[in-house]
Amino acid sequence: MIRTNSLSVFTTYLLMFVILTSGCTSRTKQHSTLRLATTTSTENSGLLQHILPEFEKQLDVTVEVIAVGTGQAIALGKSGDADVLLVHAPDVESSFIAEGHGTDRQNVMYNDFIIVGPKHDPASIQGVSSAAEAMMTIFESNEPWASRGDESGTHMKENALWAVAGIEPLASDKWYFSLGQGMGATLQYSNETDSYTLTDRATYLTQSDMLPFLDIMVGGQSISYNPDHNLYNPYSIIPVNPSKSVLVNHKLSLQFVDWFLSAETQNRIGNFRLSQLGQPIFYPFVR
Repeated sequence: MIRTNSLSVFTTYLLMFVILTSGCTSRTKQHSTLRLATTTSTENSGLLQHILPEFEKQLDVTVEVIAVGTGQAIALGKSGDADVLLVHAPDVESSFIAEGHGTDRQNVMYNDFIIVGPKHDPASIQGVSSAAEAMMTIFESNEPWASRGDESGTHMKENALWAVAGIEPLASDKWYFSLGQGMGATLQYSNETDSYTLTDRATYLTQSDMLPFLDIMVGGQSISYNPDHNLYNPYSIIPVNPSKSVLVNHKLSLQFVDWFLSAETQNRIGNFRLSQLGQPIFYPFVR
């Protein structure tokens, strides 16, 4: 009987130890998660799925990808609901740093924007060297334009190009459709409605098989043939200031930046391409 009672006590303590250590393990695992707020283009292209497993393996961590527009990613950084940002809106990024929301900003890769539209090209803009000139022609032709309308980096670039063209589209304009959607949905809308739109090249290339009625109008068939420097599309990585929240994992975000800028990772970015495409999706800054 005494042995039985002792065994019961030992079993009870053992169970308590397992429960307590399980809780500690859970907290440790949670602490080793990096929250990456980034644009939809980096995820939709397959790039993150291509490179992130190596980082997770090297540091034995988990990367939680929050794929949203750049505007939303910036907002997550300001509220401390992300540890690090991977975004593509230079002016907004500079303000983010100046206001103390981020601790550093590093250019890590780039691609470009293009204008796509219906293959029969009713506005006759295909091959025009200037995006702003093409958009002016679309406006004057009263041909439909699909805008993401979501405060993403692409939407911000679109607004900047309209400004260069001297045009301020209104929501009430019958030719202008502000969708409030991501790039993939906007491209599908353009494909179905014979609309023109601005897109990052990466998303268009990765989805082109599902867009049979669209073609590249402005920007050329690769970044090397894009004559408009206004369509350059740099991506930056920004660690969030740990003062934003006690949950911000600043140490891990700095390790992530170092890893992203390493020669090995930059080479993986430059070598990433889809099997059906003969050109890179993104180009590294450091190689």
